[in-house]
Amino acid sequence: MTPYSDIPKVDRMLAWPAMTAALREHPRPVVLAALRSVLDTVRKGFLRGEAIPLDESSLSDRFRNALDSATTPTLRKVVNGAGIVIHTNLGRAPLSRAVASALNDAAYGYSTLEYNLATGERGSRLEHVAGLLRELTGAEGALVVNNNAAALLLALTTLGSGREGIVSRGELVEIGGAFRIPDIMGQSGVILREVGATNRTHLRDYEAAISPATGLLLKVHPSNFAMVGFTAEVSPADLVRLGRKHSLPVMVDAGSGCLIDLTRFGISGEPMVREFICAGVDLVTFSGDKLLGGPQAGIIVGKEEFLRPMRNHPLLRALRLDKLTLAALEGTLRLYQDERQALAEIPVLRMLTLSAAELRSRGRKLLRKLRQLLPAGVSLELMDGVSHPGGGSYPLLSLPTTLLLISCQGISPQEIEERFRRAPVPVIGRISSGRFLLDLRTLQEEESPYLIAALRTLI
Repeated sequence: MTPYSDIPKVDRMLAWPAMTAALREHPRPVVLAALRSVLDTVRKGFLRGEAIPLDESSLSDRFRNALDSATTPTLRKVVNGAGIVIHTNLGRAPLSRAVASALNDAAYGYSTLEYNLATGERGSRLEHVAGLLRELTGAEGALVVNNNAAALLLALTTLGSGREGIVSRGELVEIGGAFRIPDIMGQSGVILREVGATNRTHLRDYEAAISPATGLLLKVHPSNFAMVGFTAEVSPADLVRLGRKHSLPVMVDAGSGCLIDLTRFGISGEPMVREFICAGVDLVTFSGDKLLGGPQAGIIVGKEEFLRPMRNHPLLRALRLDKLTLAALEGTLRLYQDERQALAEIPVLRMLTLSAAELRSRGRKLLRKLRQLLPAGVSLELMDGVSHPGGGSYPLLSLPTTLLLISCQGISPQEIEERFRRAPVPVIGRISSGRFLLDLRTLQEEESPYLIAALRTLI
């Protein structure tokens, strides 16, 4: 008798308690798909010569695992203990709890997305955040689309399609996902005109490149890298003066979107959006989900004469924001009307500005709490370390932090890391110098129950 003939039939297995319980909670096609995937795995195991038990208990366990995998959402909550504040792979900026009610209202009912209550007529979704952005940046006008790449694409297409855009060689950046400035310029129809050297570009380089074919001057803030040593770049103010001289618009891709001066917290290197506007830059683009601390969005602020044609461009409809993103963005921007409130309630700003003393105090408190609940053989220790802003912001900045070192007798750091990833609410840490670590800068105080549940997986 072959092992294959011992595999129970589907209709027989459906009568097992594990299957009948599953059928009460899940659609029959989902249960059948999970069951068939288990049997397929068993058959493939036999082909490889594996000895697989076929009793009801073993197969039911396999089925439950398969069903859990099939019914667990792939986009789910995780706890960020990696110490990277704006973690692109983990969704970048977590939203403030203060925007929850606005999101709830927009999601579960009708809204004024494109309805003007004053006139009873059709309104514009573009106006919900435009006034706030004008107030917070000092710009004449504002426009929002679905991310900063889209903002660049729309602005470049409108301003310079078919004409040359002059950019310093040192600013032809590539960011995550292989997104490159030259590629987006090519897609927009703007002809790239590189000037200067990789490490040094002067005003005279821009001026020498200006011709009747020039459509705009573009400056890109290198937010995800830094050049040091023998370097030179042209300031936005100098570029604006050159643009005025030749009647050319000047555009800046500011990247991360900093609205608050953080130098008093020892954090410097990212120019504020308002600084570009004050320097006379015609258009500034930046992200909503990095230093701004809001949802994914691309924000364009600047002169009305350049924004006006963008509002009528066919691309805008393809790139526009949905109601939930607008609700989250408006709620986040309203927090910036009171700087103290923004620093306290926007998670990215709060995490970036936590002091080493605050983190050490939080660590001691967490350690006391966790040690009362530790499984046998698990040990915890606090140690000093560094966090990073992430998201392409402040590339040279290291923030002093407190790390939680977790070790377990008989379990390697790599296995601890894997078990934490597979916890009911995954906890993401890092391994450094052969140790599994969690960074308290990015661990939220209210997330300790998830950490406790992850620690129990080490039993």
